[in-house]
Amino acid sequence: MKTALVTGASTGIGKQFVYSLAEKGYDVVLVSRTKEKLDQIATDVQNQFGVNTYVIPKDLSEEWAAQEVYNEVEAQNLFIDLLVNNAGAGTTGELLETSNERNHQQVMLNVNAVVNMTQLFLRKMVEKGRGEIINVASMASFQPIPYMSIYAATKAFILSFTEGLHEEYKEKGIHIMAVCPGNTETEFFNTAPDSIKVGKMRSSKQVVETTFNAISKRKSVTIDGKRNFMTAQLPRLLPRKFISQVSASLMKKSMKK
Repeated sequence: MKTALVTGASTGIGKQFVYSLAEKGYDVVLVSRTKEKLDQIATDVQNQFGVNTYVIPKDLSEEWAAQEVYNEVEAQNLFIDLLVNNAGAGTTGELLETSNERNHQQVMLNVNAVVNMTQLFLRKMVEKGRGEIINVASMASFQPIPYMSIYAATKAFILSFTEGLHEEYKEKGIHIMAVCPGNTETEFFNTAPDSIKVGKMRSSKQVVETTFNAISKRKSVTIDGKRNFMTAQLPRLLPRKFISQVSASLMKKSMKK
């Protein structure tokens, strides 16, 4: 029996990963801030699929929270075959409109937690010569987005970080991949500006299915949806300054609504 660990497991794409992995027969470790939600999902997954679940309530924006998650997994004597770094958050507006504390938490969650979780769980994977890590990036990874500057920058980091690690560890039996969703029917997009909600929304299930398909092909990066794939090519074809200006204009209009 294999075991997967999913961060941000209480809603959206993370929640769908939990159900889809359990359906595939994985035991699942659920990590998120809200214990009540995690307990409900864990119980439902157990009843539906008969797998083991482990709940670890943890705010990964806090320093060294990843180490605490790792310690709890070790205490359960579990080996994580598949790590899904899904937890993330974003803010909208000018940099100075958001508090230092909130910006710090965003970077800690979107970047630091991913790095720490990856490094902690990767070591045993290398020792065993097997394992998979999925880092949830974003369509925002491919271009700057004024008025969501921190979020886009953190997701660009995740994409670059993952592509680098993919090459470092592919000869050691480890598959590391980034998945880049676009507009998805999740709580994140319920409060996102209209300017980034362009085109038809994809479902969390579609994102997860895209991910599993890409895993089977040993890809380093996968983009969910054909339209999103085409959109991701634009920064390669057009000047970055032009992309930034258009994004800024669209963001300004949507924030005025």
